[in-house]
Amino acid sequence: MGSERFSDKTTATLDEIRIRVGHALQRHPMCREVQFDIICVPRTARGGNWTISLHAPEPAAVWEASHIVADIQAAYDLSSATA
Repeated sequence: MGSERFSDKTTATLDEIRIRVGHALQRHPMCREVQFDIICVPRTARGGNWTISLHAPEPAAVWEASHIVADIQAAYDLSSATA
């Protein structure tokens, strides 16, 4: 599995991903109270090398937040210097 397979993702640092996720969740009224932790993981078969743990007072907020985060995960790869 070559690195060219993942070249369509933008490389970002852990802080950059944290900021992007935070801003995206703040834009959605239901997700403003969602708390999250970003976790570095070994690269998965689908190409991801980070995951997220979501915590929210409302289950529906976690559901909405997971959709928002999935879009961000599809677009960003954690830089190898951070991972």
